[in-house]
Amino acid sequence: MRTALVIGTGLIGTSAALALASRGVTVHLADHDPGQARTAAALGAGTDEAPEGPVDLCIVAVPPAHVAASLADAMRRGLARAYIDVASVKGGPRRELEELGLDLAPYIGTHPMSGRERSGPLAADADLFEGRPWVLTPTRDTDTEVLNLALELVALCRAVPVVMDADAHDRAVALVSHMPHLVSSMVAARLENAEEAAVRLCGQGIRDVTRIAASDPRMWIDILSANPGPVADLLSAVAGDLEETVQALRHLQSSDDAKRREGVDGVETMLRRGNVGRSRVPGKHGAAPAAYEIVAVLISDQPGELARIFSDAGAAGVNIEDVRIEHATGQQAGFVQLMVQPAQAPKLGAALRERGWAMRQ
Repeated sequence: MRTALVIGTGLIGTSAALALASRGVTVHLADHDPGQARTAAALGAGTDEAPEGPVDLCIVAVPPAHVAASLADAMRRGLARAYIDVASVKGGPRRELEELGLDLAPYIGTHPMSGRERSGPLAADADLFEGRPWVLTPTRDTDTEVLNLALELVALCRAVPVVMDADAHDRAVALVSHMPHLVSSMVAARLENAEEAAVRLCGQGIRDVTRIAASDPRMWIDILSANPGPVADLLSAVAGDLEETVQALRHLQSSDDAKRREGVDGVETMLRRGNVGRSRVPGKHGAAPAAYEIVAVLISDQPGELARIFSDAGAAGVNIEDVRIEHATGQQAGFVQLMVQPAQAPKLGAALRERGWAMRQ
Protein backbone atom coordinates (compact mmCIF):
# COMPACT_ATOMS: atom_id res chain seq x y z
CA MET A 1 0.00 0.00 0.00
CA ARG A 2 1.47 3.33 -1.07
CA THR A 3 -1.47 5.74 -0.81
CA ALA A 4 -4.60 6.00 1.30
CA LEU A 5 -7.53 8.35 1.80
CA VAL A 6 -9.09 8.66 5.26
CA ILE A 7 -12.60 10.12 5.28
CA GLY A 8 -13.44 11.18 8.83
CA THR A 9 -10.65 12.43 11.06
CA GLY A 10 -11.96 11.54 14.51
CA LEU A 11 -10.19 9.27 16.98
CA ILE A 12 -10.20 6.11 14.84
CA GLY A 13 -9.62 7.71 11.45
CA THR A 14 -6.76 9.92 12.66
CA SER A 15 -5.17 7.07 14.62
CA ALA A 16 -5.18 4.85 11.50
CA ALA A 17 -3.79 7.74 9.45
CA LEU A 18 -1.01 8.33 11.99
CA ALA A 19 -0.07 4.65 11.92
CA LEU A 20 0.00 4.54 8.11
CA ALA A 21 1.90 7.82 7.74
CA SER A 22 4.52 6.67 10.26
CA ARG A 23 5.15 3.63 8.07
CA GLY A 24 5.67 5.51 4.83
CA VAL A 25 2.16 5.53 3.35
CA THR A 26 1.05 8.80 1.72
CA VAL A 27 -2.20 9.62 3.52
CA HIS A 28 -4.83 12.12 2.36
CA LEU A 29 -7.35 13.38 4.91
CA ALA A 30 -10.94 14.52 4.39
CA ASP A 31 -13.68 15.52 6.80
CA HIS A 32 -17.01 17.34 6.69
CA ASP A 33 -15.26 19.75 9.09
CA PRO A 34 -12.15 21.00 7.23
CA GLY A 35 -10.74 22.34 10.51
CA GLN A 36 -10.69 18.83 11.98
CA ALA A 37 -8.83 17.51 8.92
CA ARG A 38 -6.30 20.34 9.25
CA THR A 39 -5.81 19.44 12.91
CA ALA A 40 -5.15 15.80 11.98
CA ALA A 41 -2.69 16.92 9.31
CA ALA A 42 -0.89 19.17 11.80
CA LEU A 43 -0.49 16.13 14.06
CA GLY A 44 1.39 14.31 11.29
CA ALA A 45 -1.47 12.11 10.07
CA GLY A 46 -1.08 13.16 6.42
CA THR A 47 -2.19 15.99 4.18
CA ASP A 48 -5.61 17.59 3.90
CA GLU A 49 -5.06 18.11 0.18
CA ALA A 50 -7.16 15.93 -2.13
CA PRO A 51 -5.35 13.12 -3.97
CA GLU A 52 -4.67 13.69 -7.67
CA GLY A 53 -6.03 10.27 -8.63
CA PRO A 54 -7.38 7.04 -7.14
CA VAL A 55 -5.56 5.91 -4.00
CA ASP A 56 -4.88 2.30 -3.05
CA LEU A 57 -7.27 2.26 -0.09
CA CYS A 58 -10.09 4.51 1.07
CA ILE A 59 -10.86 4.26 4.80
CA VAL A 60 -14.28 5.59 5.79
CA ALA A 61 -14.22 6.51 9.48
CA VAL A 62 -17.55 8.28 9.99
CA PRO A 63 -20.44 7.52 12.41
CA PRO A 64 -22.41 4.34 11.53
CA ALA A 65 -25.45 6.27 10.31
CA HIS A 66 -23.34 7.97 7.62
CA VAL A 67 -21.14 5.05 6.56
CA ALA A 68 -23.22 3.83 3.61
CA ALA A 69 -23.73 7.31 2.15
CA SER A 70 -20.02 8.18 2.50
CA LEU A 71 -18.94 4.87 0.97
CA ALA A 72 -21.44 5.19 -1.90
CA ASP A 73 -20.20 8.70 -2.68
CA ALA A 74 -16.55 7.64 -2.61
CA MET A 75 -17.17 4.55 -4.76
CA ARG A 76 -19.19 6.45 -7.36
CA ARG A 77 -16.41 9.03 -7.61
CA GLY A 78 -13.81 6.27 -8.05
CA LEU A 79 -11.58 7.60 -5.27
CA ALA A 80 -9.76 4.30 -4.63
CA ARG A 81 -9.01 0.75 -5.72
CA ALA A 82 -10.46 -0.61 -2.48
CA TYR A 83 -12.81 0.67 0.21
CA ILE A 84 -13.30 -0.18 3.87
CA ASP A 85 -15.18 1.29 6.79
CA VAL A 86 -14.23 1.09 10.46
CA ALA A 87 -17.66 1.51 12.04
CA SER A 88 -18.55 -0.50 15.13
CA VAL A 89 -21.59 -2.03 13.37
CA LYS A 90 -21.25 -4.06 10.18
CA GLY A 91 -24.53 -5.63 9.03
CA GLY A 92 -26.53 -2.43 8.58
CA PRO A 93 -24.06 -0.50 6.36
CA ARG A 94 -23.53 -3.55 4.14
CA ARG A 95 -27.28 -3.98 3.60
CA GLU A 96 -27.65 -0.26 2.84
CA LEU A 97 -24.95 -0.52 0.19
CA GLU A 98 -26.70 -3.55 -1.33
CA GLU A 99 -29.98 -1.63 -1.45
CA LEU A 100 -28.21 1.19 -3.29
CA GLY A 101 -27.24 -1.34 -5.98
CA LEU A 102 -23.49 -0.84 -5.63
CA ASP A 103 -20.89 -3.40 -6.69
CA LEU A 104 -19.45 -4.62 -3.40
CA ALA A 105 -16.40 -6.38 -4.86
CA PRO A 106 -14.09 -3.47 -3.93
CA TYR A 107 -15.51 -3.16 -0.39
CA ILE A 108 -14.99 -4.91 2.93
CA GLY A 109 -16.43 -3.95 6.30
CA THR A 110 -13.98 -3.80 9.21
CA HIS A 111 -13.99 -2.84 12.89
CA PRO A 112 -10.87 -2.19 14.99
CA MET A 113 -11.71 -3.21 18.56
CA SER A 114 -9.98 -0.28 20.19
CA GLY A 115 -10.92 3.14 21.43
CA ARG A 116 -10.89 5.65 24.25
CA GLU A 117 -13.32 7.66 26.33
CA ARG A 118 -12.18 10.78 24.45
CA SER A 119 -12.93 11.48 20.80
CA GLY A 120 -11.54 13.69 18.04
CA PRO A 121 -8.14 13.93 16.35
CA LEU A 122 -6.40 15.30 19.44
CA ALA A 123 -7.12 12.01 21.21
CA ALA A 124 -5.61 9.96 18.36
CA ASP A 125 -2.56 7.74 18.76
CA ALA A 126 -0.57 5.82 16.14
CA ASP A 127 -0.32 2.90 18.60
CA LEU A 128 -4.05 2.80 19.40
CA PHE A 129 -4.58 -0.52 17.58
CA GLU A 130 -1.37 -2.32 18.55
CA GLY A 131 -2.15 -5.86 19.69
CA ARG A 132 -5.91 -5.28 19.47
CA PRO A 133 -8.35 -7.39 17.41
CA TRP A 134 -9.38 -5.86 14.08
CA VAL A 135 -12.48 -7.58 12.69
CA LEU A 136 -12.84 -8.13 8.93
CA THR A 137 -16.22 -9.11 7.47
CA PRO A 138 -15.67 -10.22 3.87
CA THR A 139 -18.51 -11.59 1.76
CA ARG A 140 -18.51 -13.88 -1.27
CA ASP A 141 -18.38 -10.71 -3.40
CA THR A 142 -15.23 -9.30 -1.77
CA ASP A 143 -12.32 -9.16 -4.20
CA THR A 144 -9.16 -10.95 -3.04
CA GLU A 145 -7.04 -7.83 -3.64
CA VAL A 146 -9.37 -5.83 -1.39
CA LEU A 147 -9.08 -8.39 1.39
CA ASN A 148 -5.29 -8.33 1.04
CA LEU A 149 -5.22 -4.53 1.27
CA ALA A 150 -7.38 -4.66 4.39
CA LEU A 151 -5.02 -7.23 5.91
CA GLU A 152 -2.07 -4.99 5.02
CA LEU A 153 -3.77 -2.09 6.80
CA VAL A 154 -4.26 -4.23 9.91
CA ALA A 155 -0.61 -5.30 9.80
CA LEU A 156 0.62 -1.71 9.40
CA CYS A 157 -1.48 -0.72 12.42
CA ARG A 158 0.00 -3.72 14.29
CA ALA A 159 -3.42 -5.09 15.10
CA VAL A 160 -4.60 -8.72 15.01
CA PRO A 161 -6.98 -9.66 12.16
CA VAL A 162 -10.16 -11.57 13.03
CA VAL A 163 -12.52 -12.71 10.26
CA MET A 164 -16.24 -12.84 11.12
CA ASP A 165 -19.67 -12.75 9.54
CA ALA A 166 -21.11 -9.21 9.72
CA ASP A 167 -24.25 -10.11 11.68
CA ALA A 168 -22.29 -12.37 14.05
CA HIS A 169 -19.97 -9.43 14.66
CA ASP A 170 -22.89 -7.16 15.54
CA ARG A 171 -24.23 -9.66 18.06
CA ALA A 172 -20.76 -10.07 19.54
CA VAL A 173 -20.08 -6.34 20.00
CA ALA A 174 -23.54 -5.92 21.50
CA LEU A 175 -22.45 -8.42 24.16
CA VAL A 176 -18.91 -7.25 24.85
CA SER A 177 -19.16 -3.50 24.14
CA HIS A 178 -22.56 -1.91 23.56
CA MET A 179 -24.58 -3.52 26.36
CA PRO A 180 -21.77 -3.08 28.96
CA HIS A 181 -21.55 0.60 28.07
CA LEU A 182 -25.22 1.14 28.83
CA VAL A 183 -24.99 -0.84 32.07
CA SER A 184 -21.96 1.25 33.09
CA SER A 185 -23.95 4.41 32.35
CA MET A 186 -26.88 3.16 34.42
CA VAL A 187 -24.62 2.50 37.41
CA ALA A 188 -22.97 5.91 37.00
CA ALA A 189 -26.40 7.57 36.78
CA ARG A 190 -27.10 6.39 40.36
CA LEU A 191 -24.34 8.82 41.44
CA GLU A 192 -25.96 11.83 39.78
CA ASN A 193 -28.06 12.88 42.77
CA ALA A 194 -26.24 10.94 45.47
CA GLU A 195 -25.18 12.72 48.64
CA GLU A 196 -21.67 14.14 48.52
CA ALA A 197 -20.69 12.16 51.61
CA ALA A 198 -21.56 8.94 49.80
CA VAL A 199 -19.75 9.89 46.58
CA ARG A 200 -16.58 10.68 48.53
CA LEU A 201 -16.45 7.01 49.52
CA CYS A 202 -15.99 5.91 45.89
CA GLY A 203 -13.22 3.35 45.57
CA GLN A 204 -11.57 1.44 42.76
CA GLY A 205 -14.59 -0.83 42.24
CA ILE A 206 -16.96 1.97 41.27
CA ARG A 207 -14.23 3.60 39.18
CA ASP A 208 -13.74 0.36 37.23
CA VAL A 209 -17.46 -0.15 36.67
CA THR A 210 -18.16 3.44 35.55
CA ARG A 211 -14.99 4.23 33.57
CA ILE A 212 -16.56 3.84 30.13
CA ALA A 213 -19.59 5.90 31.16
CA ALA A 214 -17.40 8.98 30.60
CA SER A 215 -17.59 8.52 26.79
CA ASP A 216 -19.25 11.02 24.44
CA PRO A 217 -23.05 10.41 24.48
CA ARG A 218 -23.43 11.69 20.90
CA MET A 219 -21.01 9.08 19.60
CA TRP A 220 -22.81 6.32 21.51
CA ILE A 221 -26.23 7.38 20.24
CA ASP A 222 -24.87 6.84 16.71
CA ILE A 223 -23.50 3.42 17.64
CA LEU A 224 -26.57 2.20 19.50
CA SER A 225 -28.92 3.48 16.81
CA ALA A 226 -27.15 1.19 14.35
CA ASN A 227 -27.38 -1.93 16.55
CA PRO A 228 -30.49 -1.56 18.74
CA GLY A 229 -32.01 -5.03 18.41
CA PRO A 230 -29.14 -7.18 19.75
CA VAL A 231 -28.46 -4.66 22.53
CA ALA A 232 -32.12 -4.60 23.57
CA ASP A 233 -32.21 -8.41 23.67
CA LEU A 234 -29.20 -8.52 25.97
CA LEU A 235 -30.53 -5.79 28.24
CA SER A 236 -33.79 -7.70 28.50
CA ALA A 237 -31.83 -10.72 29.74
CA VAL A 238 -29.92 -8.51 32.20
CA ALA A 239 -33.26 -7.13 33.41
CA GLY A 240 -34.37 -10.69 34.14
CA ASP A 241 -31.21 -11.32 36.16
CA LEU A 242 -31.77 -8.06 38.03
CA GLU A 243 -35.34 -9.00 38.90
CA GLU A 244 -34.24 -12.40 40.24
CA THR A 245 -31.47 -10.77 42.28
CA VAL A 246 -33.82 -8.14 43.70
CA GLN A 247 -36.22 -10.88 44.76
CA ALA A 248 -33.39 -12.83 46.38
CA LEU A 249 -32.26 -9.76 48.31
CA ARG A 250 -35.84 -9.14 49.49
CA HIS A 251 -35.92 -12.71 50.78
CA LEU A 252 -32.75 -11.99 52.77
CA GLN A 253 -34.78 -9.40 54.69
CA SER A 254 -37.42 -11.95 55.66
CA SER A 255 -37.82 -13.31 59.19
CA ASP A 256 -38.63 -16.69 57.65
CA ASP A 257 -35.58 -18.99 57.68
CA ALA A 258 -36.63 -20.80 54.50
CA LYS A 259 -36.97 -17.53 52.58
CA ARG A 260 -33.62 -16.29 53.85
CA ARG A 261 -31.95 -19.52 52.65
CA GLU A 262 -33.67 -19.07 49.32
CA GLY A 263 -32.32 -15.51 49.20
CA VAL A 264 -28.79 -16.67 50.00
CA ASP A 265 -28.98 -19.31 47.27
CA GLY A 266 -30.24 -16.77 44.73
CA VAL A 267 -27.53 -14.22 45.42
CA GLU A 268 -24.82 -16.88 45.52
CA THR A 269 -25.98 -18.31 42.19
CA MET A 270 -25.71 -14.90 40.55
CA LEU A 271 -22.28 -14.23 42.03
CA ARG A 272 -20.99 -17.65 40.92
CA ARG A 273 -22.38 -17.12 37.42
CA GLY A 274 -20.44 -13.87 37.40
CA ASN A 275 -17.28 -15.75 38.43
CA VAL A 276 -17.72 -18.17 35.54
CA GLY A 277 -18.38 -15.42 33.02
CA ARG A 278 -15.42 -13.35 34.20
CA SER A 279 -13.15 -16.39 33.88
CA ARG A 280 -13.90 -16.47 30.14
CA VAL A 281 -12.56 -12.97 29.51
CA PRO A 282 -9.24 -13.38 27.64
CA GLY A 283 -6.11 -12.64 29.62
CA LYS A 284 -2.80 -11.07 28.69
CA HIS A 285 -2.07 -10.97 24.94
CA GLY A 286 -5.45 -12.65 24.31
CA ALA A 287 -4.32 -15.87 25.96
CA ALA A 288 -6.36 -17.85 28.48
CA PRO A 289 -6.89 -15.85 31.69
CA ALA A 290 -4.19 -16.41 34.30
CA ALA A 291 -4.46 -16.26 38.08
CA TYR A 292 -2.02 -13.63 39.34
CA GLU A 293 -1.11 -12.76 42.89
CA ILE A 294 -1.30 -9.12 43.96
CA VAL A 295 1.58 -7.40 45.71
CA ALA A 296 0.20 -4.10 47.05
CA VAL A 297 2.70 -1.30 47.65
CA LEU A 298 2.04 2.08 49.29
CA ILE A 299 3.11 4.86 46.92
CA SER A 300 3.08 8.63 47.27
CA ASP A 301 1.60 10.84 44.56
CA GLN A 302 4.76 12.49 43.28
CA PRO A 303 6.87 12.35 40.10
CA GLY A 304 9.11 9.34 39.59
CA GLU A 305 7.54 7.01 42.13
CA LEU A 306 6.03 4.60 39.59
CA ALA A 307 9.27 4.52 37.62
CA ARG A 308 11.19 3.74 40.80
CA ILE A 309 8.95 0.87 41.84
CA PHE A 310 9.08 -0.66 38.34
CA SER A 311 12.85 -0.30 38.34
CA ASP A 312 13.09 -2.05 41.72
CA ALA A 313 10.84 -4.86 40.48
CA GLY A 314 13.04 -5.24 37.42
CA ALA A 315 16.17 -5.33 39.56
CA ALA A 316 14.55 -8.18 41.51
CA GLY A 317 14.09 -10.09 38.25
CA VAL A 318 10.30 -10.15 38.52
CA ASN A 319 8.01 -9.46 35.54
CA ILE A 320 4.97 -7.31 36.30
CA GLU A 321 2.06 -8.94 34.44
CA ASP A 322 -0.43 -6.15 35.12
CA VAL A 323 -0.81 -3.10 37.34
CA ARG A 324 -3.59 -1.06 38.94
CA ILE A 325 -3.56 2.00 41.17
CA GLU A 326 -5.93 2.31 44.11
CA HIS A 327 -6.03 5.97 45.15
CA ALA A 328 -6.48 6.83 48.81
CA THR A 329 -9.41 9.15 49.62
CA GLY A 330 -8.26 12.57 50.83
CA GLN A 331 -4.55 11.70 50.75
CA GLN A 332 -1.73 12.25 48.29
CA ALA A 333 -1.00 8.53 48.25
CA GLY A 334 -2.40 5.20 47.22
CA PHE A 335 -1.62 1.54 46.67
CA VAL A 336 -0.08 0.18 43.49
CA GLN A 337 -1.34 -3.35 42.90
CA LEU A 338 1.41 -5.27 41.12
CA MET A 339 0.09 -8.48 39.58
CA VAL A 340 2.70 -11.21 39.23
CA GLN A 341 2.94 -14.96 38.84
CA PRO A 342 2.11 -16.55 42.25
CA ALA A 343 5.57 -18.07 42.61
CA GLN A 344 7.15 -14.62 42.12
CA ALA A 345 5.07 -12.78 44.76
CA PRO A 346 7.21 -13.64 47.84
CA LYS A 347 10.39 -12.75 45.98
CA LEU A 348 8.99 -9.39 44.85
CA GLY A 349 7.58 -8.55 48.29
CA ALA A 350 10.90 -9.28 49.99
CA ALA A 351 12.88 -7.27 47.43
CA LEU A 352 10.61 -4.23 47.71
CA ARG A 353 10.70 -4.29 51.51
CA GLU A 354 14.51 -4.32 51.34
CA ARG A 355 14.35 -1.18 49.22
CA GLY A 356 12.17 0.60 51.77
CA TRP A 357 8.72 0.22 50.26
CA ALA A 358 5.74 -0.13 52.61
CA MET A 359 3.60 -3.16 51.77
CA ARG A 360 -0.05 -3.86 52.46
CA GLN A 361 -0.41 -7.14 54.29
